[in-house]
Amino acid sequence: MDKINKNYLLLALLLNFFILLGITPLFNLDEGAFSEATREMLHNHNYITTFLDGNLRFDKPIFIYWMQLLSIKIFGLNEFAFRLPSAIAATFWVGGIYYFTKKIYDEKVALLSAFFMVTTLQIGLIAKAAIADSMLNMWIAYSMFSIYLYLKKREEKYLLFAFAFIGFGTLTKGPVAIMIPLVVTFIYMLIKKDLKFFFKSIFNPKGIAIFLIIALPWYVMEYIRQGDKFIDGFILKHNLERFSSPMEHHKGNYFYYIPVLLIGFLPWTTLMIGYFIKFREFLSKKDDFFLFGSIWFLFVFIFFSFSGTKLPHYIIYGYTPMFIFMALIYDRVKTFYLSLPLALFVILLIALPFILPNIHNIDVVLATKAMMPYFNYLYFILMGAILILTLLKTNKDTKVLILGFSTIFVLNYVGWIYSHARALPVKEAAIFAKKHHIQKVYLKTDLPSFSVYFNKITPKEDPKKGEIALLKAKDIKGYKVIYKNGLIALGEKK
Repeated sequence: MDKINKNYLLLALLLNFFILLGITPLFNLDEGAFSEATREMLHNHNYITTFLDGNLRFDKPIFIYWMQLLSIKIFGLNEFAFRLPSAIAATFWVGGIYYFTKKIYDEKVALLSAFFMVTTLQIGLIAKAAIADSMLNMWIAYSMFSIYLYLKKREEKYLLFAFAFIGFGTLTKGPVAIMIPLVVTFIYMLIKKDLKFFFKSIFNPKGIAIFLIIALPWYVMEYIRQGDKFIDGFILKHNLERFSSPMEHHKGNYFYYIPVLLIGFLPWTTLMIGYFIKFREFLSKKDDFFLFGSIWFLFVFIFFSFSGTKLPHYIIYGYTPMFIFMALIYDRVKTFYLSLPLALFVILLIALPFILPNIHNIDVVLATKAMMPYFNYLYFILMGAILILTLLKTNKDTKVLILGFSTIFVLNYVGWIYSHARALPVKEAAIFAKKHHIQKVYLKTDLPSFSVYFNKITPKEDPKKGEIALLKAKDIKGYKVIYKNGLIALGEKK
């Protein structure tokens, strides 16, 4: 444990959350949509209602847009600025994990928990993504930590903090920030046979006042401005309908999140599996946080497994306690088994350039063509070196450092290659349009990051003869192609 100290934690955080923040262009759909809505807020000076390419956008509440707006006003319209609020939120998130875990366990568990969080594959993705989820996870973690401390210490200040954090979470992504703390705490107190205290706590007048002061004003102002369109678009469509039915083709069966967990927790998948293996043993120790945190994780896992709309990052709402549990079982896992998941993943990445050409889906074919120049000798040398390091026989603490920093490298290197198929062509198409003084472009595919780089609204309408559209490269029939790169093209309507 002596080798894993705060310096390595800080280095991992800086590398994974900040230094590589602008290494890739904005990805679509989500990063492009959030960033374009913020760009339009900058230009139209409407700080209450968000728009995407000129149309009302009710997907998420306002807080993330305010933070992104502040960032781009300071740093300009660029990837770093759009992503910075997420990186800062992730930093506070890991800080919360460290200090809370140190408070209820010890320094060793706290450092390991924080290091596991910073170097986990899926966290490295959302901590650098210009979307609301990093910030939401921070608010959920802070609210849950406050609730647990309140239940243990019975000091009202922790309850009031919880109400405040839930308020900010509700202003960031809506009712999910209320649902998770409310349901988890109810189940926990039901098991503890203390529902009377639960109901007394949730109806605390000061807490309710704090929540309403933080969350309510924007909701009221948006309803006054948009009326039933806000209720239909935000409350009904983007909250209730997301659970009841798949939205935007984001669907999956009840086992959808099992492979997400196995890959998302890399390189710490072995420790995640160890949690389930040791579950009954830890539960028998009467560790209250193990019970509370397990309810937290399992509720999120079960709830979103039954949700009609499924996206990989939904399950992250339950990851925070898992980082703590993984630190608790760290000493019980053999070093070799710790290395195995990342080693298998790297082997898959080494095989990827040979697998992709055998997939005949047109989108995969075009994406593969764009990425192939980067699957070169350097790629195989670097991946081979990571594989050797992963399997190198060392003591466990050194192995943890190797696995953590190797994952940071793999995530960002492979992400950079992938961006050449999915993100860079869109950015370069916008640069091409600006360079050639094209005044208006129509969107024939969902790529809102084009509008960010074009610095203009790009209507989702059918162009007339002679007008320019951004479209998928496979859908160029009826257009005279003036620019083509990978999966996308700019075409003049014939």
